[in-house]
Amino acid sequence: MVSIHIEKPAVILFDWDNTLIDSWQIIHAALTETFVAMGQRPWTLEETKQRVQKSLRDSFPSLFGEKWHDAANVFYESFEKLHIQNLKPMPYAHEMLSRAGQLVNVLGVISNKTGKYLRKEVKHLGWDRHFIDVIGAGDADYDKPDAAPINLFIQKNSIARNSVIWYVGDSDIDIETAQNSGCIPILINRQKEEPQRSDKNSDKISLSSCKEFATLLETF
Repeated sequence: MVSIHIEKPAVILFDWDNTLIDSWQIIHAALTETFVAMGQRPWTLEETKQRVQKSLRDSFPSLFGEKWHDAANVFYESFEKLHIQNLKPMPYAHEMLSRAGQLVNVLGVISNKTGKYLRKEVKHLGWDRHFIDVIGAGDADYDKPDAAPINLFIQKNSIARNSVIWYVGDSDIDIETAQNSGCIPILINRQKEEPQRSDKNSDKISLSSCKEFATLLETF
């Protein structure tokens, strides 16, 4: 049973990849095709999991230099063939979203997946009914970990600036995003045995799964 003292949120924002859906195999397959096409050594799946956090427009220039636009075209062509038919929700993610929707009126997604693909996936799963807005890479002036995507969400949806907002993700960049935008960072799917508070940020919480996050919500 999760036992954590934390202020009830007015808004809960979620990362998408590997927070709500398991997309590592899809991302890895598209990246492998891209590296091969660009004459580079493909990453292993473990390297992909360790290195993929930033959006494509922030990460590809350093990976592929002046040819990054060509690499992006290869990646998107491969990704479009794979992503919809291979969508796989994280265990208990749908139940967690249903519980979150009972707790608060405002749920959203803030992701570094390109906006048009992100919204297509959300709609395909029928999860668009859970969210008042879905913001992906390229929708704001800058991508995560910059605060711009969350600020855009706040502005578009007339959210009060003093609202308690949770940002739920699975990686270090999600912690940074939350901290940059004044949200409470919550990590899930990190395989932690116990919820732990960070010395750096006392509001950061790590949970092992979507189900454990749903259990946290049950405390309100």
